[in-house]
Amino acid sequence: MTTLSGWLHPAHPPRVLLVGDMMLDRYQHGHTERISPEAPVVVLAATREELLLGGCGNVAANLAALGAHVTCVSVVGKDESAARVRELLARSSLSGDGLVEDAGRPTSRKTRVVSQSQQLLRIDEEQVHPLEGEVERGVLARIDAALAQADIAVVSDYGKGVLTGAVLDRLCRGPSKVRVLVDPKGRDYRKYKGAYVLTPNKLEAETATGIALDGPVSIRRAALELCRIAGLHAAVITLGSRGMYCSLADGSREWSVPAVARAVYDVTGAGDTVLATMAFVLAAGAGLEEAMRLATVAAGLVVQRVGVAAVTPAEIEQALAESSGGSTGKVVGRAELLERLALERRAGRRIVFTNGCFDILHVGHLQYLQEARAQGDLLVVGVNSDDSVHRLKGEGRPVNRAEDRAALLAGFECVSLVTLFAEDTPLELIRAVSPDVLVKGADWKDKGVVGAEWVEAHGGRVVLAALREGYSTSSTLSRLGVKEPL
Repeated sequence: MTTLSGWLHPAHPPRVLLVGDMMLDRYQHGHTERISPEAPVVVLAATREELLLGGCGNVAANLAALGAHVTCVSVVGKDESAARVRELLARSSLSGDGLVEDAGRPTSRKTRVVSQSQQLLRIDEEQVHPLEGEVERGVLARIDAALAQADIAVVSDYGKGVLTGAVLDRLCRGPSKVRVLVDPKGRDYRKYKGAYVLTPNKLEAETATGIALDGPVSIRRAALELCRIAGLHAAVITLGSRGMYCSLADGSREWSVPAVARAVYDVTGAGDTVLATMAFVLAAGAGLEEAMRLATVAAGLVVQRVGVAAVTPAEIEQALAESSGGSTGKVVGRAELLERLALERRAGRRIVFTNGCFDILHVGHLQYLQEARAQGDLLVVGVNSDDSVHRLKGEGRPVNRAEDRAALLAGFECVSLVTLFAEDTPLELIRAVSPDVLVKGADWKDKGVVGAEWVEAHGGRVVLAALREGYSTSSTLSRLGVKEPL
């Protein structure tokens, strides 16, 4: 395969056996504007609830989004949350046949309370204890049935009890020759002995080895110690903003992959994305360095979104192109825009739309666009044409031509697509795009957001994004001594 992105399109979809702790992630969204008279706490005015797969379910969703055939083996309760988990698996074209029901424990559920993209509180509903008896035997039987067909096996350990000694024996030390990738949990990594690769984060690696990861030498020493403890082929340590490091067990080769610079909104599930991406491309035939590079790009996309999320090969390819300076393909006409959005919708992507003149870009614009992007999977920006800006703003505006304004916006990593519109308002464009989320600045609260009725009537929602005080095109021109017409 000649290009890095080529590993995202193998001739045959990889067959992945995934074993781990299943969770249901519930997001309660709303807005906070006052303090409770009963206690010194904020009051959340709830607006909507969102249910997503968590734990190994998020790894499964990431693998499915990449195009893998996934057998997900886990345990759920006999409750309403289990029913929701099965529904969410089906939405991602995943089977629930690998789930074993345990009447003795509820399905793990985590509720996150979110206001204006900020997580305020998390509530965990679960019981944590090792599997036993008939439930454990059910998990082992499903593993045995899937291992014979798997190209690779993945362990997603959240420490809830699914990964018992017997289960890890079967996966890591059984007769199968299938490579096993592990996202570990806990202090004693000897339980993973025989795995192919472990992918702990910095804190997990420090806890397991007792080595403070304060520089390249200590990171390498910790990776080699992980290999020794667990009898690995290699150890991959994820280092957040410092990227990823990998060393083979014998120390003969090592790789450091820098992180892709992104605006971080939520790191929830980033480790799941790394694990899924590495498993997919390794099963496709890639090497460890290639797997790490693609996983780093995928993780960089996920941290820009609020909550757990999955990325597609197309998104990773776009990010690779942008990192090579390929932002020009983002500026499109109306017809191409609608064609590309139709493909994104068929892939289940949530489309966010915002608009404006964006005449002189400043940090307030960047923060606004980053917040808009965090509301969905891709951000479309409608830009007023030169004539439109002139009619709205008066003589001397715009300062920059429409083509230049669009190109500058396309250079922002948080912006997915840019298109121009000639009308005074974006209503016609909004109707054509029909976004899932329409974003405008908080200053539009009492003005009436153009297109809001259309979006809400078609099942979407309107978000008023915070604006950074003291930043605007007018104030920028004023500081430069340019007087705008009244």
